[in-house]
Amino acid sequence: QVQLVESGGGLVQAGGSLRLSCAASGRTVSRYSMGWFHQAPGKEREFVAAIGWIGGFTSYADSVKGRFTISRDNAKNTVYLQLNSLKPEDTGVYYCAQSVGGSWKYWGQGTQVTVSS
Repeated sequence: QVQLVESGGGLVQAGGSLRLSCAASGRTVSRYSMGWFHQAPGKEREFVAAIGWIGGFTSYADSVKGRFTISRDNAKNTVYLQLNSLKPEDTGVYYCAQSVGGSWKYWGQGTQVTVSS
């Protein structure tokens, strides 16, 4: 049973920073690509960032390039998302996911981020 648990969300002013964590159990993060997704109020879930299991390859949505950084601590079986220069439009629920066979198969319950202007 794979379990992903996000934490680190909260309320922050525009321009501030947060670090989200995704702790995995049941399956090591080092052997699978991991991703973060964002769902704004009333909108569909959207891709934010991903980190590959080979060489730590990373990719980002254009809207967060230069502001967000995804990283992975294999020893802790945890994936992080550093959020800097936050904007009100970054408000929403952030979900962690693990890719299996080319699709995002396992999801966490999400953590709420609220950015005030």
